[in-house]
Formats: sequence, C-alpha cells, structure tokens
Amino acid sequence: MPSPRNKPTPLSDSEIEHIAAEIAAGRPPMVWFTAAAVGVPEGRSGKVVALGDPAEGDFLQVRPTGSRDVLSFSPVEVTVTKPPREKAAAAPGRAEPAPRKETPVTQSPSPTSAPVAKESATRPAQDAAKPQPAKTAAPAPDPAGSSRPAPAKAAKAPARKVKTPEVSVTLAGTADGEWTVEVVTGKKRSVRGLPVSSAAVAQAAKLLHPEVAEVVAGVLDAAREAQLAKVAQLQAELEAAKRALEDLDS
Repeated sequence: MPSPRNKPTPLSDSEIEHIAAEIAAGRPPMVWFTAAAVGVPEGRSGKVVALGDPAEGDFLQVRPTGSRDVLSFSPVEVTVTKPPREKAAAAPGRAEPAPRKETPVTQSPSPTSAPVAKESATRPAQDAAKPQPAKTAAPAPDPAGSSRPAPAKAAKAPARKVKTPEVSVTLAGTADGEWTVEVVTGKKRSVRGLPVSSAAVAQAAKLLHPEVAEVVAGVLDAAREAQLAKVAQLQAELEAAKRALEDLDS
C-alpha cells in the first residue's frame, strides 16, 4: 500500500527570514503552493521575488513557474518543503480467459511442444522411454465462445481542471490630475495604489476604446483647467506679495 502524501507545512518565522535573506542576496527562493492557495493548483512551484508589509496578510510576492505574473500570497498558501511526486498508478492487468475444456487423448511430445514434465517416481522409466505414434487431436471447441472477457483497459486519471482567476484593473484619477491603478487577481490585491502619469493614462485610453478615450480626455481637460486656475491664483498672490515688499522698502 503506498504511503500517504506528506502535507506541506506553512511558512514559519525562520523560513520567512531565510526567504528575505535570499531575496536580498539576489537569489529568489523556490516555494510550492499548498492546498490553501486560491487560483493556483496545489504542488505547483514558484519563486518569491519580493516581500511586502506582513500586516497586509498577503505580503509574499510570488511568480508561479511558467507565468510572468507576480501574485500576492499569505504564509499559509506556500511552503518551502517540496511535495513528493505521486507514483503513477499501476495499470490493471489483462483478464485471464476462461479455461478451455480439452478432449483427453494420448499424444506423444512433438518437436515444437513444450518440455515434458518429469515422470512420477511410481511410473517405470522404461514406459516413458518407449516411443509412441503421434496422434492428431481435433481442436476442442471453446465452450466460452464469445463470452470470453475482453482485456481490461487502463483507466485514465481525470485531468485536473485549473481555475483561472478573474483579473480586475481599476484606474482612479483626482481633480488635480493624479492617477493611480490597482489590480485584483481573484480575491488578492496584486497591485495597490500604483501611481501613473497622465500621459500614460491618455495613451492607454486611446488604445482601449474611443468612448474610453473620450471620457478620459474630458477628465484630463478638467484637471488641466484646474491647474491653470491654480497657477493664475499663485501668480496673482506673487504679484501682490511683490507690491507689499516694495511698499515696505520705500
């Protein structure tokens, strides 16, 4: 009976410190996903490329093997212990056919027959040495007929379905023209409040859809007018301050 599969253990404080040291040395350590990981199959490997704030919970930035995306995971979703490979299940053997009934005949061994078993000690040796004429026996009918069981086919293990997590990208802007982007993969916030320039936002909007570009352009125009008004107000305050300074010097 095969031994039960070892359950991967969550990351401990010492393992997290070791991961931080490896990242600092430029050697992203390898980890494996546990059954608690969402959106990634259990036993798949990945590399920890960065560590975030532990207060956020999902502070381990991991790039799964074969993927370019960097996702956030908690210490209970990955482990540094490599899970053992499961042994392939042995294919069931072929079913033995039903025994054939033979008609009892007296027949001497032919040149192509199998070796004759040793005679019993009670049978005289000279009887076994006497040659006997070979008789051709008619092939016995197969009583089983078509009821003979067909060879069993090896059962194929069902392929494991990998659920693709949903990705949500949120672009937010303020009246002052400041833009940020957030990315949520499944239930994990992969990117949080990443600042982007207004020029990049305008260029991305043009590539997405004309309606999106129109809405973003209106927001950018409003932000531009607000900034112009602020510049004019600051210039007026600067002129007033200069005049007050001249009055003090006179």
